Amino acid sequence: MGVTSIRLSEDVEIPLEQLAKKLDRSKNYLVNQAIKEFVLRQSMEEVRWSDTTQALESVKAGRLIDSEEVSKWLKSWGSDSLKSPPEA
Repeated sequence: MGVTSIRLSEDVEIPLEQLAKKLDRSKNYLVNQAIKEFVLRQSMEEVRWSDTTQALESVKAGRLIDSEEVSKWLKSWGSDSLKSPPEA
């Protein structure tokens, strides 16, 4: 496990200390949890951005699905006559 030093401003340090006491956890634990969540959220953002750029490329290439077809498909969800998803 690596060791990293950080400087916390007072407006972060004081609430962090209070939260650590309240949760009966160390500040180290809380900081690690916060960083893990941040890193995970950033990786999810990268995936979303990749998905977005792929979708934009599909639009530029003319691979589109009519909104009425999508609506009909969605309305069939939960019914006895479930339709297949529309294709571009």
